[in-house]
Amino acid sequence: MDITNLQRAKVLVQALPYIQEYTGKVVVVKYGGNAMINEKLKDSVMRDIVLLSLIGVKVVLVHGGGPEITDMLSKIGKESTFVDGLRVTDKETVDIVQMVLTGKVNKNLVNLIQNKGGNAIGLSGIDGHMIEAKIKDERLGFVGEITNVNVQPILDVIDKGYIPVVSTVGCDSSGNVYNINADTAAAKIAGELGAESLISMTDICGILENKDDPDTLIRVINVSDAPKLIEDGIISGGMLPKVECCINAIKWGVGRVFIIDGRIPHSILIEMLTNEGIGTMFIDE
Repeated sequence: MDITNLQRAKVLVQALPYIQEYTGKVVVVKYGGNAMINEKLKDSVMRDIVLLSLIGVKVVLVHGGGPEITDMLSKIGKESTFVDGLRVTDKETVDIVQMVLTGKVNKNLVNLIQNKGGNAIGLSGIDGHMIEAKIKDERLGFVGEITNVNVQPILDVIDKGYIPVVSTVGCDSSGNVYNINADTAAAKIAGELGAESLISMTDICGILENKDDPDTLIRVINVSDAPKLIEDGIISGGMLPKVECCINAIKWGVGRVFIIDGRIPHSILIEMLTNEGIGTMFIDE
């Protein structure tokens, strides 16, 4: 749809208060799901991130890459096994995880950002021992539970004017590498950075009172109200761990946390730079 120059000007003016609110602030974007494997959506996300960076927002992109890991494992004839929704990660699998996340996925995202006019540097949780971890559950192998996060490498990259793109693998002092849940890593990193916002891109439109009715979107949730929503079954299943990460991020010092639908083009800009937003916002008031 074509819009006039006047309409473009009005859009920019309406976005101004939100631009002023976020300029100079840190925003962590947790990137995954359908927005990561659909090329048009990926293009949209990278454009959003470059635009935010150009208007002075300090964007940190934290990504997973489950589908890419599964694809590579299948190529070498290795079947993916899951326990409680987490990938069982033996030594061979963790090598693939490291190769896919820190190599292929991370560098592709860096390249995309550069091609959209941004400046990006790829990092992993191993760099500077940014994400230190230990074994979470013996049944899962090298799936890590975070023990410490050192965000200095991220701050150094931001200070030099680059967008940090962080892949979620961790390490320990013995040289082991761990597969780290991207939601947990993003929440921890956002907390340590004292981020203004954490935006979690998912494959749903947010928290719904009725999971089958998109019109029942809950736009704002106070973290103190979340236990009741869990008790009532409104937050359940696969959303439980995501919501727990949102609540923890608030507890760790993040100003606001958003769950948004990454399947919608430019969903990050709609959430950050418009009055109504697009997903569910978690706050502590």
